[in-house]
Amino acid sequence: MDDTSEHYGFETRAIHAGQDPDPATGSVVPAVHLASTFRQRAVGADQAYEYARSGNPTRSSLEQQMASLEGAGYASAFASGLAAEDAVLRALLAPGDHVILPLDAYGGTFRLLDSVHRPAGISSTTTDLANGEGLEAAWRQETRMVWVETPSNPSLSIVDIAATAAFAHERGAVVVVDNTFATPYLQNPLALGADVIVHSTTKYLGGHSDAVGGLALLNDPDIADRIAFLQNATGAVPGPWDCYLIQRGAKTLAIRMERHCLNAQVVADHLDSHALVAKTYYPGLATHPGHETAARQMRGFGGIVSFLHAGGEAGALAMVARTRVFTLAESLGAVESLIEHPGRMTHAVLAQSSLAVDPSLIRLSVGIESIDDLLEDLDQAFRG
Repeated sequence: MDDTSEHYGFETRAIHAGQDPDPATGSVVPAVHLASTFRQRAVGADQAYEYARSGNPTRSSLEQQMASLEGAGYASAFASGLAAEDAVLRALLAPGDHVILPLDAYGGTFRLLDSVHRPAGISSTTTDLANGEGLEAAWRQETRMVWVETPSNPSLSIVDIAATAAFAHERGAVVVVDNTFATPYLQNPLALGADVIVHSTTKYLGGHSDAVGGLALLNDPDIADRIAFLQNATGAVPGPWDCYLIQRGAKTLAIRMERHCLNAQVVADHLDSHALVAKTYYPGLATHPGHETAARQMRGFGGIVSFLHAGGEAGALAMVARTRVFTLAESLGAVESLIEHPGRMTHAVLAQSSLAVDPSLIRLSVGIESIDDLLEDLDQAFRG
């Protein structure tokens, strides 16, 4: 199919974009190219592939599929989400530049900026991006980038992408959106004015907890060239088998996200009225401060639910140890439900910073199991 044809629906593009049947054999599943090097027709001859760090047909197939799903002109696949983030930061920033981050930025992103890029001359400020006042207050003359997570990790804050992009562009800065939680099925930041999208493909795009990867997607050819150069120069590329697994997982993204959203909404409603829950975070709740914005820029509210245990940190730690269907594990976005304690696990790096997570917070990655089983498991874990 023509990968650029906009008249094809999301589900069709997920299954076919970049995945034409093999011309030699007719195989409807693209071959996994495991070769590290490729025979050259002649010295200096123009050939698409030479060495697997620089390019691989399986990786190219994944990049075409992902670009189609996000409505992007260019996509570069990386070995992890953080590798993609690092390439974007290196491509777009120079010593002396300033980045604005959300208050509840993913711990790995904060660590990357604070421990890797700050010593190289890049400064950053955290602020509440859910309202325009926070962005304006954090703005500096040297601000060159606004980094957005929406929904954010782990407190599920919602940022108005279009308004943020308009504000930043008027002042000569770019907007990068981590779209991992929403996925391209629920949200398309480039269409809302963002300049670059990053994904941890480890999460919903792969969807089965069996591959690690990342993506950077955009429409600007000059920035795309810089990111592609870094992809090759630093070598943080995914292997062909990981690319295949992520591509295969993405074929069912639409139907998985529908179930994730349905289950998460029921779980959020259940938690919101539970005696042992002090507060529930889910943009699908009418009481969520970002509910209206999320309803406007997303097609669904996602599969992540966070909440504060009324028993404090002790109650939270006891509960995450008692679930049977929810697996105690880091990561998210796969078919199985996961539970974790961000303060001690995924966001432990923030413990001594101003971004420290509430110790009573529990994050759920709601899977696609039977909703009755999920609710029963949470209830028994609450009871102890």
